[in-house]
This record gives sequence, structure tokens and C-alpha cells, in this order.
Amino acid sequence: MTKLFHDQHFHAHQADANEGDAHDGHGHDGHGHDGHIHAHIPAGLTTRAALASVATAVFLLALKSYASWTTGSVAMLGSLADTGLDLIASLVLLYGVRVAAMPADHDHRFGHGKAEALAALFQVALIVVAAVVIGTRAVRRLGDDAATTQAEFGIGVSLIAIAATLVLLFYQRAVIRRTDSIAIKADHLHYQTDVLLNLSVIAALALEQFAGLTGADPLFGIAIAAWLLWGAWRASARAVDQLMDKEWPEAKRQRFLTAAARLPALTGLHDLRTRTSGSSDFVQFHVWVDPGLTVAAAHDMMDDAELRLRREFPGTEFLIHLDPEGHTDREGVLGKEFTERRVC
Repeated sequence: MTKLFHDQHFHAHQADANEGDAHDGHGHDGHGHDGHIHAHIPAGLTTRAALASVATAVFLLALKSYASWTTGSVAMLGSLADTGLDLIASLVLLYGVRVAAMPADHDHRFGHGKAEALAALFQVALIVVAAVVIGTRAVRRLGDDAATTQAEFGIGVSLIAIAATLVLLFYQRAVIRRTDSIAIKADHLHYQTDVLLNLSVIAALALEQFAGLTGADPLFGIAIAAWLLWGAWRASARAVDQLMDKEWPEAKRQRFLTAAARLPALTGLHDLRTRTSGSSDFVQFHVWVDPGLTVAAAHDMMDDAELRLRREFPGTEFLIHLDPEGHTDREGVLGKEFTERRVC
């Protein structure tokens, strides 16, 4: 009975959605034609932000290549390697953003949002390789007497790199405010660390050549390698969480439950499941309803509840399953201790 009731509800829901499309362009996803148009605006902004990231990386790569060859600094070499990875990462980011922005299709009905997570894992692999190379070279440098040269030039290059990076960060921040793109946020965080890396290069060159602290440069090289490994770990953890469909953070989940608790139609909400794919959120849950309700009445209740939830969680796709009040579902992937407990 439950299955039949559920199917009738969603067939009716889809029929109404299709009818809404015919009359005013308002589909079941709550966006309609206007939403479709606006969906392309964030995609265009994120693509331009990714292109800006690529352009900045190309400029800095050329600048630091000459500076590394001129100064012989391990810290500068570490910064150069990081910039080279920035270029590759930016190209992968550009591809990932474009794929993630593609609409759902026959073979990918939940969209392509996880392309961002796959791109992040590729970037992590590159970062780990670079960190190992930089760390190995820095350790070897500790045992010789080679010194850096032309520190003034290296410091000047680092200052130019900081200025260029700050311009990119300013632009990325503007894009993030309009799109809330996870991919651009990650790239923004990575370029913030680049500012710190360039500052460390300046400190290493100044301490070794002007203060006479021999060994400062390779020590900063080791520190840069450690920082890269730490960043790789954090990036991989976030990417794996998305690929494994980890639940929303507890604070966000509680915010959703608080919003749902204000809706009388969702009093019997249970079996709540959440996940994120790229910049898209997905929520599914069961609701106990009066078994005497008609399909049309149940549909109207859920449609109104979904509309209200969308106001607080825009861009989220909801999947609602109706259960006659008191019904216990057969145990599936989740045990009954998770599914049958009323959470709202």
C-alpha cells in the first residue's frame, strides 16, 4: 500500500509539474525557465574565474622560473613548483567546473557535480609529488655549503607574485559571493596559501643572505613541503567526503531540521538523508501522513512544504517519500535505528 501511495503521489506531482511548465514555466525543480537562464550565469562566472586562475599561474610560472634559476634558492624552487602545480590545477579546475556545470542527462541524472571532487583528487596527487621532491632537495641542501645569490631580485619577484595573487583573490572573492562555487572556494584557499609561500621565500632569502643565517633557505623549503602535504590532506578529505556521499555537516543538518520543524506537514519526518555533489545539495526523507488523505491533498501539502524549504535552501533537490502514519518500512541499506526514528 505504501509503495502505491508513494507512486501515486509522485505521478500526480510530476503531472502537476508538467502542467505548470505548460502554463508558466514553473517546473518541479522550483526554477522554471527563469531558473534555467540564471543557472548559466554562475557557470559563466566560475569559468571566467578559472580562466583568470590559469592566466595568473602562467604569468607567475614564467616569473619564478627565471628567479629560481637566478637565485638558486630552494625556497624559490619550492614556490616555483607550487606555481607549476597551480597551473595544472587551474587547468583541471577549468575542465572540472565546465563539466560540473553541465546539466543532468540520460546517463547522469543527478548531474555532473562530482567532477569537481575528481578534479580535486587529481590536484592532490600532483601536490604530493611536488612536496616530496621539494622536501628531498631541501634535505640534501642542508648538507652542502651552497648559498643563495641575488636575494634582492628574488624578493622583488616574490613581491610581484604576491601582488598578482592578491588581484586574483579579490576577483575570486567577488565570484564566490555571487556563485558560492565550491571549486572556486577551494582554488581561492589554495591561492591564499600561495601568498604565505611567497612571504616565506622572502623571509628565507633575507635571513640567509642579509642576516647570515646559513641553512634558513632549505629549512623554509622543508616547511613549504610540509605545508603542501597538509593542504593535500585537507583537499583530499573534502573530495573523498563528496565522492562517498557524506552527510551534511551537523550544523547544516540541524539548520534543515529546524526549518522543517516549522512546517506542520513535516511533523512525521524520518529517514533523513543528505549529500552534496559539486555545488548542488540533495535531501531525501520520509514523512508519515494521515492514510485517509487523498493523493491530491497529500501532494499539495508536500508541494507547499517543499516550496518553503527551497526559500531557505535554494538550489537543493528534494525527494519526499510518503508513508501512512505508523507504517514501518522494510529495512534497507540503513538499519531501523536510523530510518524509523522521528527526527522532526
